[in-house]
Formats: sequence, structure tokens, C-alpha cells
Amino acid sequence: THAEMAAASLGFDIDAPRWDQSTFMGRLKHFFNITDPRTVLVPEKELDWAKALVEGCRAGLVPPGSSQEQLLYAKKLYDSSFHPDSGEKMNFIGRMSFQVPGGMALTGCMLQFYRTVPAVVFWQWVNQSFNAIVNYTNRNAASPISLRQIGVAYITATSTALATAVGLNLYTKRAPPLLARWVPFAAVAAANCVNIPMMRQQEVINGITVTDRDNNELGCSRRAAVKGIAQVVVSRITMAAPGMIILPIIMERLEKFPFMQRIRVLHGPLQVLLCGGFLLFMVPAACALFPQRCSLALADLEPELRDSIVAKHGDKVPYVYFNKGL
Repeated sequence: THAEMAAASLGFDIDAPRWDQSTFMGRLKHFFNITDPRTVLVPEKELDWAKALVEGCRAGLVPPGSSQEQLLYAKKLYDSSFHPDSGEKMNFIGRMSFQVPGGMALTGCMLQFYRTVPAVVFWQWVNQSFNAIVNYTNRNAASPISLRQIGVAYITATSTALATAVGLNLYTKRAPPLLARWVPFAAVAAANCVNIPMMRQQEVINGITVTDRDNNELGCSRRAAVKGIAQVVVSRITMAAPGMIILPIIMERLEKFPFMQRIRVLHGPLQVLLCGGFLLFMVPAACALFPQRCSLALADLEPELRDSIVAKHGDKVPYVYFNKGL
């Protein structure tokens, strides 16, 4: 048909990465593309158009006259707004493209309002609520999680963040002022170590689907889940670290200037803007630390799964692959 000829003439594989995903720079370019905060403002109608175009292209049915630029733009919208496993539209708060606007507001407020216990409690609670939505949205969708498990994960992570923040806040009362400014980062890091594994506990309990290089399913592995979740924890802490460690040093210096003491009311908005500057680079950089399609050597799998794969495929599958989530 005319449409199939259009697909053939473009010679275009919609799912082929534009950049080499085996290198950090390739992954960085990919995540700069799909974490673009501007995609949050794209209307639902346009997102649905992008999904239809991507799915049509996969089926070899590209509308006549479609250019490669249009297809690449549709793929960008699709990757930024739809789950890679299920293909479902993600809620916009949980999308990685919302990490810059959402994260800059929350991080700025946590760094600004760190002096009193009620302020610490409130902003850590808001931040963990945001994180719970992000972690649930970006889980490996093949592993369902019940409402009760979501509730337990949320309460545990929030309690960890609050205990860390309030405990350190009281401990640093007599410490140098800069140490008190670093308390929010310690709380965020501690909570990430709890929130992400708890929100994705089903993956650890039941394992996640692993495939061969050609995407043929081989079984479920708990060790693959542990590796993927550990990498996500490291990525999330890395995402927050520069802004929450360097920005307090900058503000500590700036606040000594007389002009800064005269505009105290602008300190909060200034921190939010500076956080945005850090996150604009750190969100894609942290996502790019590890390949999205994670691999695990056959020798590192659970013995029963390894034996099953060897029995069926011999030594043809040295590595298994899986989506680590974000």
C-alpha cells in the first residue's frame, strides 16, 4: 500500500535509538531529549497523536507525507509520556520530564525552609509524596503492586525522611550553619534508599522478566530486579546531590553580602531558580548513568533460572536483559 511504501522509503526504525545507548554520552543525549520539561505542556490530543503515529510506524503504516522529523518528534513525545513496558500514558507528575519543574520547586523549598522542625516536616512530607508518585509511575510495569503495598512504602519512606531530617536538624543546632543546610540532602538520600525498593518490592519478591538480546522472554529473575533497583537508587541520589550540596555553599556565601540581606524575601525564589539550573542538567545525567536496558551475566542469575536457560539454549545466551525502570 501507499502507507507501507512511505515507511519503506523512509528506511526508518522508530524504536532504534538515535544515539548509541552503550555510551554515557549517547544516553545523555537520549535523556536530554525525553526529559525536556517543555513536553509537560504538550496537550493530551498531541500526545495521543504521537502514540498513534509511533504505533502505526511499528506496524509499517506511516501516513503518506510524514517526514523523519515528524516521526522523531512523535517518538520524543511518546518516550517522555508513555510507559516503556505497558505503553500506558503516565500521569504528568510522575514523568521524568516533570522532574525539573517539580524537583526545582521542592528542592528550593527544602533548602530554604530548613531552620524549624514544622517546616522540615512539611517539606519532607511533600517531597516524599512527590517521590512516591514518581517511583510508582516509573516502576517495571510487569510487576503489579497493591494499594496496601503502595501505602506501606509511602509511610515507611516518609517516616525515614522525617526521622533523618528532624533528628539531624536537632543534632546540628550547635554545629556550623552549613551543616544544617545539608540536612535536607541527607534526608532525601536516606528516603530514596527506602522509598524506591519499597515501592518496587513486588519486583524483588517475584522477579522481573528477563529476555535474550532479541527480546525473547527467558523467565523471571529476582537478582535482576535487585540490580535494576540499586542502579535507580544511585541515579536518584546523584540527581539530587549537586544542587543540594553545592547550592547551600553558594547561598551561605551570598547571604553575607549586604544586598542579599536587604532582599531576604527573594532568597526562596532564587534557590528555586538555581535548583532548576542544576536539575536541568542533572536529571538527564543521572538517568544516563546506567543503560535503561540493563544486562546481567548468565552466571549471576539464580541457579534454577540459569539451568533452565542453559537447558533450552545451551551457551547461546551469555547475558540476559531487562528494563531497570527510572
